[in-house]
Amino acid sequence: MDKIINSLYKNNASIYRVLLFIITTFSIVYLLPKGGQFRYDFSRGKPWQYNNLYAPFDFAIQKSEGEVSLEIKQVKTSLQQCFSYDLEIPKKKKETFLKMMNSLSSLDSVNSLEIEKLTDEGEQIIKKVYDYGFVDEVSKEKLNENTLIAVRKAHSIEDVPFTKLTQSKEILPMIVEGFSIFKKSFSKDFAVKQLSELLEPNVKFDAEFTQKGLDEAIKEISYTKGKISKDELIIQKGDIVEGRNFNILKSLKETSKSQIWTKSNYNWLVFGYTILVSLALLMLLLFLHRYRLDIFNNNSQVTFIFLNVLLIIFAQTLMVTYNPDLLYVIPLTILPIVLKAFFDARLGLFTHILTILLLGFIVPNSFEFIYLHIIAGIVTILSVSELYKRASLFISILQVTFVYMITYFAFSIIKEGNAANIKWEYFGWFAMNGLLSFLAVFFIYFYEKVFGLVSDVTLLELSNTNSKLLRELNEKAPGTFQHSIQVANLAEAAANEIGANSMLVRTGALYHDVGKMTNPKYFTENQITGVNPHNDLSPKDSAQIILNHVIKGIEIAKKNKIPDRIIDFIRTHHGTNLVYFFYKKEQEDNPDVVIDKKKFRYQGPIPFSKETAILMICDSAEAASKSLKNPTAQSIDELIDKVVEGQKNNNQFINSDITFREIEKIKKIIKAKLMNIYHLRVEYPE
Repeated sequence: MDKIINSLYKNNASIYRVLLFIITTFSIVYLLPKGGQFRYDFSRGKPWQYNNLYAPFDFAIQKSEGEVSLEIKQVKTSLQQCFSYDLEIPKKKKETFLKMMNSLSSLDSVNSLEIEKLTDEGEQIIKKVYDYGFVDEVSKEKLNENTLIAVRKAHSIEDVPFTKLTQSKEILPMIVEGFSIFKKSFSKDFAVKQLSELLEPNVKFDAEFTQKGLDEAIKEISYTKGKISKDELIIQKGDIVEGRNFNILKSLKETSKSQIWTKSNYNWLVFGYTILVSLALLMLLLFLHRYRLDIFNNNSQVTFIFLNVLLIIFAQTLMVTYNPDLLYVIPLTILPIVLKAFFDARLGLFTHILTILLLGFIVPNSFEFIYLHIIAGIVTILSVSELYKRASLFISILQVTFVYMITYFAFSIIKEGNAANIKWEYFGWFAMNGLLSFLAVFFIYFYEKVFGLVSDVTLLELSNTNSKLLRELNEKAPGTFQHSIQVANLAEAAANEIGANSMLVRTGALYHDVGKMTNPKYFTENQITGVNPHNDLSPKDSAQIILNHVIKGIEIAKKNKIPDRIIDFIRTHHGTNLVYFFYKKEQEDNPDVVIDKKKFRYQGPIPFSKETAILMICDSAEAASKSLKNPTAQSIDELIDKVVEGQKNNNQFINSDITFREIEKIKKIIKAKLMNIYHLRVEYPE
């Protein structure tokens, strides 16, 4: 049991990567569309490139979305609208009118016979108004006067012409006409006034019942328009895919998907998807292991890369599910921008291409989608640089947006044969894509805080010599500060020469000696009085103080929240070299004693990147150049060769992925810069 636990503990990093791989694979498979893949690719207006196609089974020809939409529109236009008839309103209005007229007849000044006739006429008017129904003004706007409407009375429905319904504008003329046989009198005026105010609509539009009828009518619409029998010829090789052929092929494609994605085939389809997704992610891991071993061994960074791939696929899947027309709104170029900001262009492009290939399972018109986004990704990698410059990202995104538009335009005219049928709204979606791409700046800032990564923007902030820590270094150890600036200038020039990250190596150079602040007087560059405190110490003690400046530097950097990527330069800038001066002095003082080199050797690690290797070379070269009493071009040339050869012989560069050719270029740059510093010219032979 203990062996198992120890084995798990030793291999916890590998186990974590395996679990991350499995979780990411199944998450992506879960997001993939639940449908099989059609075996043929075809486009409207293009020749059929395969052999004669016969129907593999019976299937119905599906109507196009346009045809279905037109039928639904026709149903809505011709649908009979429903209204509800309130039976209680006529009864109540009649009872109320009779009560009013009875109260009038109790007056002594009126003619009871006239009141009785007015009452009878009023009842006839009420009957006439509510015979078919009194429709309100709101419902009137929803009616088509040339069609029948369905009027629901209790549990019965009757078709009634709209013109039979009484409308508000007809009420007063009906009342006036009904009472026109009577002479003008107080009783007549009373009856007209009360009746005109009393009557109210009793027929109202029944939205619920009408919608129910509409739903039933839409359900009855047939989504097919014919049938293809098994073994029937669908299309011959070389025929143009258009019209009926195109509709039949689309119907076959949809039917095939539904037949493939059945319960019996579900597990096989998931298994197939799992293999394809696993291969893509495995290629990404193999790439990291082969070309970016430092990232591969850092589980936090591997998690970061996999998380971004998963987020991009999730966002695109969400948009395709919500509205496929907004397919190109999702700014997929954020992925290469972010990865390039934190790592390098090669990893950014490789990851972007694999992600786009996985998205090919999700999106419609997958070839167009893959081609368009791969081209955009390449342009992004080539154009996006120096994110710390405000205009750089803006110009790059404009270029990428233009490439999106011009590529889509080319695809559209190839598919349609002309520019008349181009969906111009897509250009608006590409513009929206460009605007959303600026979110990369937010993501870069967010990821820096969460994953402890460092971007060029942060490097620019850290390289400001007026920052708190560098200002403190200048105050406590001004000689070291000047040395750091000189090393930074050398390292930046060398990095530019071999294509390394110049901003990173410059920032690392500025901080590499911050540990000397604790004992500045023990370092030559700060001994302005000429007094050397090492004269009062043993070589071992002196060496220990010199060695400790690396440990102290790491502690000070962490206390000031300097990113680990910069602290790596503090750790590695001396590698595992000896403090050679004090080691030799200890040998001279104790010639008969075997000196333990460990007490005079830096703890390392040795440089593990081109940038950290550049700093080691530049730091040693600049420091060694100060020992030249009368610097000449030849002495500088010999000194730099000696320093670099010593580091090579001590195996300081075996982990840094730097080539001999690159080292030679670095030496050449350092020699030229140092000659400029000492105002030297190359000595020409007489």
